[in-house]
Amino acid sequence: MKPAPKWQYDERKPCGVDFTDIEEVVAYDTMHQKFRDYARSSEEIMRRLGLGSGSIVIDIGSGTGAFALHAAKKCRTIYAVDISATMLEYCRQNAERQGLSNIVFCHGGLLTYEHVGELADAIVCVAVLHHLPDLWKQVALKRFLTMLKPGGRLLLFDIVFPSWEENSGAKIEYWIQAFGVMATARMAQEALTHVRDEFSTYDWIMEGIIRRSGFRIDAAEYGDGFQTTYVCTRE
Repeated sequence: MKPAPKWQYDERKPCGVDFTDIEEVVAYDTMHQKFRDYARSSEEIMRRLGLGSGSIVIDIGSGTGAFALHAAKKCRTIYAVDISATMLEYCRQNAERQGLSNIVFCHGGLLTYEHVGELADAIVCVAVLHHLPDLWKQVALKRFLTMLKPGGRLLLFDIVFPSWEENSGAKIEYWIQAFGVMATARMAQEALTHVRDEFSTYDWIMEGIIRRSGFRIDAAEYGDGFQTTYVCTRE
């Protein structure tokens, strides 16, 4: 990962959790598996993007490998990209245990990853883009465009706030408490930190950023708990 210009947003700075600590990485993976079915969600992502045995996919913000480890069993090559070298190493060790040799591990982030391989058929970005302020979200998405083949697909999942919500404060409180019920009190605290200190944005802003970055939005699905999925195509 090459040094970034001094004026560029520093995506390496932690917010809440320090993922350079292996104990934090293991705790993250354990906690998320309490409420996420990695295999099922990975299969759904692959179905929606039309991925198969010949597909090249960039999983940007790959974390502990929730998607990459499953997709590698069905696709040609997965580029697992993460700003945390510790998370990448954790994922690499899991891949080795599973006998997966078609994952390329890349230390980098939304603003710093330089793709040098063959252009990808698809990019998957799950619960990562909210780490950037809106200005830098568009910078990141324009960078994605250069990594994709013409007609390449993007699946973007993140927390996005609905502009039509009349009582957003109460809904946010409920959302935070729900994490404490289905996961742990620590997860509820992380949800609180997300709302207070990170950069999830409104639906109309997010859709505008996506379109102005050069993507067509094929589907925009706003679910419960502010969980939003966009399926897009490079114009």
